[in-house]
Amino acid sequence: MTNTPPVTLADVRDAAARIEGVAHRTPVLRSRTLDALVGAEVYLKCENLQRVGAFKFRGAYNAASRLSAGQLSAGIAAYSSGNHAQAVALAARELGSTAVILMPEDTPRSKREATAGYGAEIVTYDRYNGDRVALGEAMAAERGLTLIPPYEHPHVIAGQGTAALELMEETGGLDALVVPCGGGGLLAGTATAVKGLGGSTRVIGVEPEAGDDTKRSLEAGHRVSVPVPRTIADGQAAHIPGELTFSVNQRLVDGIVLVSDDEIRAAMRLAFERLKTVIEPSGATGLAALLAGRVDGGAKRIGVILSGGNVDARRFAELCGD
Repeated sequence: MTNTPPVTLADVRDAAARIEGVAHRTPVLRSRTLDALVGAEVYLKCENLQRVGAFKFRGAYNAASRLSAGQLSAGIAAYSSGNHAQAVALAARELGSTAVILMPEDTPRSKREATAGYGAEIVTYDRYNGDRVALGEAMAAERGLTLIPPYEHPHVIAGQGTAALELMEETGGLDALVVPCGGGGLLAGTATAVKGLGGSTRVIGVEPEAGDDTKRSLEAGHRVSVPVPRTIADGQAAHIPGELTFSVNQRLVDGIVLVSDDEIRAAMRLAFERLKTVIEPSGATGLAALLAGRVDGGAKRIGVILSGGNVDARRFAELCGD
């Protein structure tokens, strides 16, 4: 690891200024019912109410807004299972550019249709047999596009960290902040912001049991690959941490916990029935970990980032119906 961090608190604050007035400053939800269930004060950062329905717009816009006029004119490329796809598509539209997005064939229909709705061209691939990084880089090179990856980019990481920065400003401090982890961009941005502010807040990442690559990697001290996860948390179906994100998370994150698909479903149901809010499976993993008792019991003020809400009614019913 290098001694110079790839992303700093100053970068996160710079990103916050850049996205102000473009990205939403999302609300923080409180619930006495939830507090009673977990025995702590819980602060839910509702990134399911962010533009495109997920935190991803923060990083995508921060990165895209820094491109030159020539790069914007040529267009932007991305690869994504859904939320980053929508985020890049919308960022490109906001900046007068165009986007071509490489998406898995089994991406939920609502995410695919939303991405197309923002004006992007969609190219599909088989996530279980294709290397999206290699395919995405080749596509961008062939078409002369600037590639904005979903997490392996300092401006993307800094943008994602703005959600945690807002939450810390609003709450005045937390004992723990619980964050979903896929490729690790949101977790890296969060840890950069939180640890940069000082204090004793613990940063806890959450992965689905089938996709525990970051947990295994932190325990091993180097990046570890797992089979491509088969989990309802499609936004967290990474098989290996990003090199850049891992370098940050290895240094700053306090721990990783795992949740099952059934625990994710239970969190989605509770959010819908008791909190009156809709979250997608990947967006529910932080809440699932809290409800399952995986977060340090000594924490009395706990923040959770609800990272996304992109699930259509049919899919929600399939996952959470009786």
